[in-house]
Amino acid sequence: MARIPRPPVIAVMGHIDHGKSSLLDYIRKAAVVAGEAGGITQHVAAYIATHGDRPVTFLDTPGHEAFKALRTRGAAAADIAILVVAADEGVMPQTLDALAAIKEAGIPFIVAITKIDKNNADIERTKLSLVEHGIYLEGLGGDVAYAPISSKTGEGIPELLDLVLLAADISELAADPLASATGFVLESTQDPKRGASATLIIKDGSLAKDGFVVAGDAYAPIRFIEDFRGTRVERAGPSEPVRISGFSKLPAAGSLFRITKNRKEAEALAATNAKVLLAAPEHAEASEGIVTLPLIVKTDVAGSIDAITHELAKITHERAVVRIIASGVGNVSENDIKTAHASGGVIIAFNVGTDAIARDLAERDHVAILSFSIIYELSESVAKLLEERAPVVAEEKELGRAKVLKTFSATAKKQVLGARYASGTLTRGDRVKLMRGGEELARGSITNLQQARAEVKEIKVEGDFGIEVEMRESAQYGDELAAFAVTSA
Repeated sequence: MARIPRPPVIAVMGHIDHGKSSLLDYIRKAAVVAGEAGGITQHVAAYIATHGDRPVTFLDTPGHEAFKALRTRGAAAADIAILVVAADEGVMPQTLDALAAIKEAGIPFIVAITKIDKNNADIERTKLSLVEHGIYLEGLGGDVAYAPISSKTGEGIPELLDLVLLAADISELAADPLASATGFVLESTQDPKRGASATLIIKDGSLAKDGFVVAGDAYAPIRFIEDFRGTRVERAGPSEPVRISGFSKLPAAGSLFRITKNRKEAEALAATNAKVLLAAPEHAEASEGIVTLPLIVKTDVAGSIDAITHELAKITHERAVVRIIASGVGNVSENDIKTAHASGGVIIAFNVGTDAIARDLAERDHVAILSFSIIYELSESVAKLLEERAPVVAEEKELGRAKVLKTFSATAKKQVLGARYASGTLTRGDRVKLMRGGEELARGSITNLQQARAEVKEIKVEGDFGIEVEMRESAQYGDELAAFAVTSA
């Protein structure tokens, strides 16, 4: 059959709190903002809305910087992007990250200037901010379409959707509805009743209750299909998001999927894909002398593992490194506790609970389970853990220096010397190094100081003075004495 026009798949992207979820909330009239921890969307989700009589599929991609991997995946699965920029803030760091993901995906985009209803909104300043960052809008030296909008009043949203459909028409999006479905895994979760489940976005062809779906090294029989509302349907066509359950394992978010006729073909294709995955290079081991903080990460959805991994990779320390030794979807289990206990690791629970048996075992074995629902709080806590686990390194700080002029008396342990001040401050009780020709010969301590035949506590001005040091190595004329202190880095 000839290819026919298909609905566009739209990624809504931008900086945190710039109004992505509020825009989608207005479009589909379904509350999502309040249901997300901290008001931040932390999972990729897909919804179908209509403008006029034309359906449009929207991907709600996270805006927090930590979810760069998910955001990039959302753009790759989309045909067109809406880049939201708040009229009260202008271009921000994640705005540029989102733009980079859009450009990497090679898809057209439209700018939505949001929050124009706010008192401090400045549309013209925001437009200039966009131009300053290389986003050249129509009428300002470029061809990027834009629409000022308010998700509270709905102002400008019909015009924005008109621009989306115009961009879709220009892109000439098409699909063969009679072909076998192909597309992307948007998200995967471990359902208590249905097992490993995944949300798919169909980019071409149609999905029917027949055969198997293979995504990466996971596969599932297509026993039933759910649409984005959770309603069971007989068939799903191009650009539609669907839910499939019963996978052999959790498919990786972002994986391409295709359909096979039977289990044998599905197993063979999954095995081939598994070999490709196993060929990927391993992460480098920690360098010698670097302490490792082992983490077991459990999350509610597979995509969050990617996001957490991305965020934790930014935590650096000179003497310690974070290492995710195990990860998975679902509640913290007895096996997770055993893994943490054996490795000396810490369990990170992101939007999941802990099984009763696992909780008892954790208390008995003194395994720490840290629970979070907001990614940056997780990151801050892990950074503190890493700092605590890092070994303390002693650093030496030079306090003062003097040149040896003469030896007045010496015993096996102590010697009285004449010296000339060179720099800093030498104080009674300081530890001291004996230096000769730039090399350290011995270490000891300052037991007494005299200047102008009077005992003093410290020497910090130019001139000659007497010094008694407790040191086994004998000093000679021309040697240097360097007072120092040891501090913990």
